[in-house]
Amino acid sequence: MSVSATTVSDPSFGGPIRFARDTALLTARSLRAIPRVPERLLDVTIQPIVFILLFLYVFGSAIHIHGISYKDYLFPGIIGQSLAFGTIGAGVATSNDITEGVVDRFRSMPVNRLSIITAQVMGQFCEALLGMVIVVVFGLILGWTPHLTAVHAIELGGLMVLAMLAFTWAGVLFGMLVRSPDAMQGIGFIVVFPLSFMAGTFVQISGMAAVPRAIADWDPIAALVASVRGLTEGFPSSGSWQLDHPEIAMVLWCVAIIAICVPLALRRFNRTLAA
Repeated sequence: MSVSATTVSDPSFGGPIRFARDTALLTARSLRAIPRVPERLLDVTIQPIVFILLFLYVFGSAIHIHGISYKDYLFPGIIGQSLAFGTIGAGVATSNDITEGVVDRFRSMPVNRLSIITAQVMGQFCEALLGMVIVVVFGLILGWTPHLTAVHAIELGGLMVLAMLAFTWAGVLFGMLVRSPDAMQGIGFIVVFPLSFMAGTFVQISGMAAVPRAIADWDPIAALVASVRGLTEGFPSSGSWQLDHPEIAMVLWCVAIIAICVPLALRRFNRTLAA
């Protein structure tokens, strides 16, 4: 079969068992590369720690949130911001694999074609999960005291998994659309960085000026941050509909992102294979 005839949905690449096996093998290959290129994890490990130290110990004394300590206010925001920054990491990794010919090498191998992109998603998901564990452990060491019931813990875990999948698929799609990893890095920070700061991550949205507050009211990262803060601290958010109902809004945002990005990413990947 020629490469030009290859499609993601081609049944000749095996059934679900082979797809699962190839996905696991390629995911493991991606994770094994981390010790050789540890800087891949900077955005989900060192970067959130830097933000925590800066805002907690440098700016924290000047920021007062009524009804909650700034430490307990900050850490849920950092968790949400870190998940959002996973979009950039996924995009850079995807763009890097395409520009360096990794996808071309996989294309010539007897692997399920769909497993190439799903392994990329699962690899980035695992990296994001590692980042979440590091942030949570670091927060507990510094004295963060989340107040989680069993029900809220399950709900939070489900939201985190859904959010990581949504942001990872978005990053994979953008990584296939840009021309280089540097372009993905630049565009990602131009978009994600300001949105994460306007999401109530470090200060309350209600205290912002009119324009950033209007953006923050419907910022998907704001719904994520408000969800994490509400479930871990019982701290309410208010303003727009999504801030009044952050968990529902977060689920809707994630479902919408996945519904849009997954088919577009698969279509773009199919074209890349056929090129």
